[in-house]
Amino acid sequence: MLVDEVQIIVKAGNGGNGSSSFKRNAQTARGGPDGGNGGKGGSVYVVGVNDIDALQTFRYAKKANAEDGINGGRQKLFGRNGQDLIIKVPFGTFIHDLSNNTTFEVIDEQSKHLIARGGKGGRGNTEFKSATNQAPKFAEKGEAGEEKRINLELKLIADVGLIGLPNAGKSSLLEVLTNAHPKIGNYPFTTLEPNLGVMEGLIIADIPGLIEGAHSGKGLGDKFLKHIERTKILVHCIDVSSNDPYKDYETIRLELKSFTETLLSKKEIILITKSDLISTENVKKFVSLFKKKGKEVLPVSIYDDNSLKLLKEKIRELIDK
Repeated sequence: MLVDEVQIIVKAGNGGNGSSSFKRNAQTARGGPDGGNGGKGGSVYVVGVNDIDALQTFRYAKKANAEDGINGGRQKLFGRNGQDLIIKVPFGTFIHDLSNNTTFEVIDEQSKHLIARGGKGGRGNTEFKSATNQAPKFAEKGEAGEEKRINLELKLIADVGLIGLPNAGKSSLLEVLTNAHPKIGNYPFTTLEPNLGVMEGLIIADIPGLIEGAHSGKGLGDKFLKHIERTKILVHCIDVSSNDPYKDYETIRLELKSFTETLLSKKEIILITKSDLISTENVKKFVSLFKKKGKEVLPVSIYDDNSLKLLKEKIRELIDK
């Protein structure tokens, strides 16, 4: 199951306490202060990875802690710094800091984003020795690390989005176009999470089947509509066995509009899928039906290499415009 949104608490490490001690050994009965400083607490960072399932880590674990700094010791022994915590998230993840209402997006693996800063280590009593205070008996406690509640929301970054009603043939199409291997079956909502594949350098996303009222939570709801926002092209897949193919197209368009009207301005390709299941004459009737509505439609079958070639050319043409 795809985890594409989760809220977690991140806690940076506390700084280690400074030590208050004095040099004592067989040769020195009453030596001066020798307490070491505490180590710095580990900080929490976020980095991007090319893994759509990276948020699975937080499906059940809702808190992430960096390591505390180690306390200082005798003989001016400094405590070790706490280890930083690196949280890996998929490219296209929005990080919303609920403590200050700020948001940023993770788009590459080169950047390292600081989320919560580790606490400073406390100074040992050695640090407080002065001409007027030769034997300080106090040391600092380490500072507390920052704690924040953040919301992680993934919005897929894909060039092409395959959309349509359930059983419109999207998953099968993704498989032949990209060699991806989504689970495919002949039943409603066969795809329960987005699948990604790569075709000639283009990322194609199979968006789970929508139904009328999806924008308001029906069926699979609007859970995956947000993933269409980032695509450059929408490919509407319409099952050739539909009783009213143009109504199917309008149903999906209405759901897009109800979610956000900006989706309607995206470049689109309309496909009549599974064209091998009906005669050439009936395919022409489907094409004519959309033509009368001022829409260009492309018949395609996963068993027809020529139709797949034409689809690839059309996708590339729109991408390059």
